[in-house]
Amino acid sequence: MLAGLRDATTFLTRLPLPAREGFDLARAAWALPVVGAVVGAATGLTAWAGVFLLPPLVAATLAVLVEVLLTGALHLDGLADCADGCGGRDRESRLAIMKDHATGVYGATAVVLALLLHVAALGGLLAVLDGWQLVVLTAAAGAVSRTVVPVLAHALPYARAAGTAGAFVAGLTGRRVVAAVASGAVAALVAALLLGPGTGIALVAAGALAVLSVGWWSRRTLGGVTGDVLGAAAEVTRLACLVAVLATL
Repeated sequence: MLAGLRDATTFLTRLPLPAREGFDLARAAWALPVVGAVVGAATGLTAWAGVFLLPPLVAATLAVLVEVLLTGALHLDGLADCADGCGGRDRESRLAIMKDHATGVYGATAVVLALLLHVAALGGLLAVLDGWQLVVLTAAAGAVSRTVVPVLAHALPYARAAGTAGAFVAGLTGRRVVAAVASGAVAALVAALLLGPGTGIALVAAGALAVLSVGWWSRRTLGGVTGDVLGAAAEVTRLACLVAVLATL
């Protein structure tokens, strides 16, 4: 159990943990939402603390900065690569573009818009929620956004012949995906109990819509998933959760 939590933390964050021999992210699928919740809570706590001294927009910006530093912009990188891949003519060219480390105009635009939306959503939530409520919400959104990663990886085939995410996709089993979904469901349930059933419904609905949308796009354009697609799915889901809850408040 601790090994899985350590593997998930090593992968999802830039915390200085030494690499563990026998690293297995698929086995640690249950822990992805847990680590996502911790990262989300750190973001919410930063925003809550910042708003005591700074305007909400500045506090929200600092909170997003903390999350970027904690995660190394892991999911933003996937979003940028997927956006750049949209410029490809066919499946092969899209996959080639996504593997290129250079970021094009589509990718840069997607990252800028995602960051702006994240900051704006947090700023809006700061105006209508108490600090502890924001922390609960950002933790739940962080958990739900990482839950979609194993779900999508198990639902679709791996789009490349070989790649860094191939072992994760191949190693996922139905039981491991169910464990991950259970972890994410607990976070959504806690949010529903503390913030109201509407919040829980908004989180689940936003997560489902996001994973279906990204899954449809990746299946139609790439024939399956890649590591970049999984990262983009997490980023899109987190934003969808925050915006959906904000719309219900």
